[in-house]
Amino acid sequence: MTSPAAVPSLAVVAASLYLVNLLLLPGIAFGLLVWLWATRRRNASPVDRGHLDNAVRGSLLAGVMLAGVSLLILALGGFGQALTWVALILYVVTIHAALVLVGVLMLVKALAAQPFSFPLVGVRDEP
Repeated sequence: MTSPAAVPSLAVVAASLYLVNLLLLPGIAFGLLVWLWATRRRNASPVDRGHLDNAVRGSLLAGVMLAGVSLLILALGGFGQALTWVALILYVVTIHAALVLVGVLMLVKALAAQPFSFPLVGVRDEP
């Protein structure tokens, strides 16, 4: 007889919510991630806490990079310029792909119960 599936760790849930925020349900997954951070952070293990902190910080960075910089490109380039739209599309596709790849790396590290630090804004909690 097979054993029931283990409950995923907080680190795996945090990394998964980061990816869901980027790929499927932006905003809703971020709200769940912030709720998880606010309610479970204090009692979490150092690895789980590190992943949770990095997922929240990474989501905030992703929001600023995708929404904020995109609006800045539009404001500086003008809506009617073709070059503005080319630059905007290239920027969004490139940055979004990079953020997803970092999220996959975060998920792999969470599945292996290893610490992870998000580039630029991450915090390092050693176990």
